[in-house]
Amino acid sequence: MTNPKNIEVLTTIPFPEPVMQRLKTLTPRIKVTFNPAQQVDDIPADLWNKIEVLYTDVLLPDPELVPNLKWIQFHYAGIDFIQGSPLLKKSNLVFTSMSGASAIQEGEYIIMMMLGLSHRLPELTINQMKKEWPKDRWEKFTPVELSGSTVGLVGYGSISREVARLLQPFNVKVLAAKKDVMHPADIGYSIEGHGDPEGNYFHRLYPIEALRSMLKECDYVVVTLPLTPETKGMFGETEFRAMKPGAFMIVVSRGGIVDENALIEALIEHRLSGAALDVFSQEPLPSESALWKIPNLIITPHVSGFSPRYKERAGEMFADNLNRYFHGESLMNKYDPDRYY
Repeated sequence: MTNPKNIEVLTTIPFPEPVMQRLKTLTPRIKVTFNPAQQVDDIPADLWNKIEVLYTDVLLPDPELVPNLKWIQFHYAGIDFIQGSPLLKKSNLVFTSMSGASAIQEGEYIIMMMLGLSHRLPELTINQMKKEWPKDRWEKFTPVELSGSTVGLVGYGSISREVARLLQPFNVKVLAAKKDVMHPADIGYSIEGHGDPEGNYFHRLYPIEALRSMLKECDYVVVTLPLTPETKGMFGETEFRAMKPGAFMIVVSRGGIVDENALIEALIEHRLSGAALDVFSQEPLPSESALWKIPNLIITPHVSGFSPRYKERAGEMFADNLNRYFHGESLMNKYDPDRYY
């Protein structure tokens, strides 16, 4: 009887030592190699030749280099950049994303922005810099209370599900729009105690085709959609005019979903009370962009997913998926090229 062959795993991302130990001790048959490569050529051809599982951020080797590659686990949730890669044509090669691993920190970011916008934090910061104690502070700084408001979550993946969970004590109505309303449960990766895996935290679920109907009801609109041919440019002038006057918007998913010129117009005309953007159609955001000059807009440099614990959480998810792979079970967060996510 021949011994079963080892599963050769290559990771280009350094994990905390406890995570590395867990990966290495799942089974003696799993052999994990770490190579901090920045480019495909940084990895020797003989290593590429034998690996079966690759964990990486953006490395996409030519199919000829990886004859034994069966699975790529990416370090990020958004992996639309692999569209057009020859690897997509490689038979029996599975791709998985890190969707769910950043939900905790992104959920906190969104709540922060909702409260910061509605409690006039940008104006308060400017006031502090001017060293003023304004006589009209009641008119300037009276907030819009989150309590009793309606929050619309556009896209109901791991991030929006965590936002819905965090909003439960705030006495708000949660509306959500997603592509497949017939399956409200989350079948992707979720961290225990977080998110909304069963679909219990929204008051009403809308099909994405009814988005404008939902927007009319919302005091806050949070965009967490993936970037696909269907969602590109989804938020334009028509959608902004459908929004409730005085609403706030937070966007954390991908640049290109929201028409930035239409957003600027809605903010300048005060049809929206404020917005927060963490993603942009061009990144880094050029210094000459008109967005920088909009006073009721908070701009952050694509940092909503940052966390000192991200590698730990990503490593735990990879370990769970690697254990599934070893036992021949279905992997979490499989990428579907036809859906772009």
